[in-house]
Amino acid sequence: MLDFLQKGGIVLWILVAISAFVIALIIERLLYFKRIAVDEKKLYDRIKVAVEKGHIDEALAICDQNLSPFAALMRTGIENRDYPRTIQKEMLEDSAAQEAPRLEKNIVAIGTIANIAPLIGLLGTVTGTMKSLGVLGRFGAVSDPSILAGGLSEALINTVSGIIVAVVAFIFHNYLASKANDYMLKLEGQVNGLILMINKNRPAWTGEERRAVPERGARP
Repeated sequence: MLDFLQKGGIVLWILVAISAFVIALIIERLLYFKRIAVDEKKLYDRIKVAVEKGHIDEALAICDQNLSPFAALMRTGIENRDYPRTIQKEMLEDSAAQEAPRLEKNIVAIGTIANIAPLIGLLGTVTGTMKSLGVLGRFGAVSDPSILAGGLSEALINTVSGIIVAVVAFIFHNYLASKANDYMLKLEGQVNGLILMINKNRPAWTGEERRAVPERGARP
């Protein structure tokens, strides 16, 4: 293995460092999505029962026990239950949008590595080719092909390594980006259902009551 790395030269060491970095990012994202995975129907039913019984503190405690973005969304809805439905919807949509950076964390970095890894591998290809050409420049025609082998090995090793790193990063970038996008679509689709659940058995707001509501950002 060490001999392989030595043949690849300094550029291969850079690719190894980048590959270790991207693997760490991928593992972090996979563990994150595993942590926030939750049976949303079961969670929804538990919170719904607590809210319908008027046990608001219990409902908020259930939300706090879950790392799921859905739990954070439900907490926002419960905390702002005394506002009119139009404002509740705006707050829930804002809350859903605020989950995007947490869901998309490190995914852009993985995509960037997928794009630059082949270029770094190409750099290694160029440096290896230059070594081979340097040998020819010093000695002219050579009868022993092994003299050129070092530069050619460096060129090919770096080319292959750059492509491998890029392919792995590209696959996981698309998978994780798709997963984050699916979460966002689910959160946005759950807004109206949460509003209906929170406001069940509550009378609709009148225009006069609506005007009496404090400005957004103030606590109910």
